Amino acid sequence: MDILKTIKTIMSIACLTVFLGGCSSMGSGDWTDMSGSFAGWDRVGDANWRIENGEFVADSASGVSHLVTKESYSDFQIQLEFWNHEGANSGVFMRITDPANITDRSAYEANIYDDRPDQSGRTGGIPNFLAPTRVIDTWDQWNTYDITMEGNHIVVKLNGVTTIDSTDDNFSSGPISLQYGAGTIKFRNVRIRRL
Repeated sequence: MDILKTIKTIMSIACLTVFLGGCSSMGSGDWTDMSGSFAGWDRVGDANWRIENGEFVADSASGVSHLVTKESYSDFQIQLEFWNHEGANSGVFMRITDPANITDRSAYEANIYDDRPDQSGRTGGIPNFLAPTRVIDTWDQWNTYDITMEGNHIVVKLNGVTTIDSTDDNFSSGPISLQYGAGTIKFRNVRIRRL
């Protein structure tokens, strides 16, 4: 009889341990690979987006264009690599309020624009909202963005360097987009996870 009680106790502890272990991982979602296919994206504008060697590439449009995620995100982390040529204008827009009319005043934009006239919104910054704390030039090389938005806390890392670690309350949820503004832009290894 005592042996049965001991076995039941051990089984109960084992089940509780598995349950609690599962709970500790709740809230941090798995990564979703958004590269190499247009399946998870909608096109806004007429940029000549194409896939070359698994990379999203654009170098022509009659106006500003975007690849917009079909899903919306509130708290998330996005990681990607980008390549831009001198004079290119691009960005990663987040928590977009109107996917049909995307601007840097109706969403957060982690800018990709080294020679932006107003340097407070240059690459590594979020124009109109948060200036970058460091100046990092990105032309003609592969660069990394690692961006986390959790509540009003925003962290932007450019090539492993934190350029923004601050708060802002303007936007709370919406799709994410990759922008084509001018020049040549490439994106690869784009992945997103919910927090």
